[in-house]
Formats: sequence, structure tokens, C-alpha cells
Amino acid sequence: MAEIIIVRDPAEAGAIAADEIVRLISANPRTVLGLATGSTPLPVYEALRPRVAGLDVSQVRGFALDEYVGLDPAHPESYRSVISREVVEPLGLDPTLVRVPDGSLDGIEHAGDDYERVITEAGGVDLQILGIGTDGHIGFNEPGSSFASLTRVKTLTEQTREDNARFFDSVDDVPRHCITQGLGTIMRARHLVLLAFGEGKAEAVAGAVEGAVSASLPGSAIQLHPHATVLVDEAAASRLAHADYYRYAYANKPAWQGL
Repeated sequence: MAEIIIVRDPAEAGAIAADEIVRLISANPRTVLGLATGSTPLPVYEALRPRVAGLDVSQVRGFALDEYVGLDPAHPESYRSVISREVVEPLGLDPTLVRVPDGSLDGIEHAGDDYERVITEAGGVDLQILGIGTDGHIGFNEPGSSFASLTRVKTLTEQTREDNARFFDSVDDVPRHCITQGLGTIMRARHLVLLAFGEGKAEAVAGAVEGAVSASLPGSAIQLHPHATVLVDEAAASRLAHADYYRYAYANKPAWQGL
């Protein structure tokens, strides 16, 4: 099962994930990162800023989880813009080595296959950062997504559009379609690091790590991964039946095991 780490606040979670990313880059300058967007991963990127100072990140490669279909890449809420603003520029990454799925309407029919190919050519993702939606989606894999799914176009649920409306002027401005890495794509990453904060994520977290493995709750796919870490604050952990054990296990974890 996934390792569940219950933290005081998002900043602590960000520091734990950032330390692991720095360890990876130090050992392999060509580390490949899977990059999530939204508010959840921001503590990771913020914690990385002082940690990569003086570290050679010129060869670090990155792949975003998803992109809106039909949204101008120059739009401030396109994930290409978000990744550039929140990850590439602050961390000093080479923008030519950080890829985002192509959500333009021209060529959308083969954009998923194209993205799968470039991930494979890069050698696969070493560490994939994930958030989880209130309905249990990871990436934009909405409930019902196949565990074998690869990068493809998906229709967003109204709940997801409403959740993301805070980034737009109104829910009407949130695109209805996206292109997203599939659950099968995500599961090929060598290490999954899922973060969740706040009581609003508690039900989804409990279902993903302690509930039945089901396409109805896409996040539950992480139970099948050989190396998955879940970083949650007390509020997001509030519905976990075995929270005391997770705290005990982490407190007594052998140092050599790392993250």
C-alpha cells in the first residue's frame, strides 16, 4: 500500500517532497519530473526554490499532467502558462525540456499519442507529483477512467469545472475538455507523490488509500503502485481509519528507507 505521511501543514509536506526531488537531481542531473498544477503542489515548488540554488538543474526534464483543450497557450490559466510561471522560471529550468500536452484543436486527434511518445523517449517519469480532486480524480482522469488509459482527451465533470472556476472569471470560462495523462501513464512513473490538504479532500483521500480499488474513484489506482507516497495534513487525514498507525509507522521508519 502507499505510505501515508500526516503533516502539520502544507509547508511541511512541500519540504518533504522537495527534499526528495533534490536528492534525485543530485544523484541524476537528468531526472524526469511529472508536474501537477493547481494550488495543491505549490508548497512543493515553493520549497524547491531555495533548495535548488546552486544545484545544476539545466538537464532536468519535466512533463505536465494535463492541459485544457482549446485554451490559448498564452492564457494565464493555461497549464503551459502556469507551469512556466510557477515551476520553470522560479526554479531556473530549461523551458525547452519541460513539456505540456498540446491542447490546440489543430492536431488534437493525435496529441495524446505524441505525448506518450516523448515521455517514453525521455525514459519515463522518475517522480510524479499529484493532487486529488474532490471526486477522486487524479490528473484529469474523471470517475470511470480506465486504469489502463493513456494520454487522451477527456470531458470534465461539472464538479471539476466548478472547482477550477476559482482560477477563471466564471465557471463559464472553464473549458469543457482537456487532454490528460491517463491512469496507465501515471502508474508508469517510478514514484508517485500525492498531496492533499483541507477537509474538503478528506473523503477522496480516505477512498483512495483505504477504500476499494475502483475506476469510480481514480485516485484509488495508487494502491496498485509499488512506490507511492501520500502527504496529507490533519484535515485531509480526518477520515482515515488507520491514521494512528500511519503516524506510528512514519515516526519509526528506518532512516535508510528514505521517501
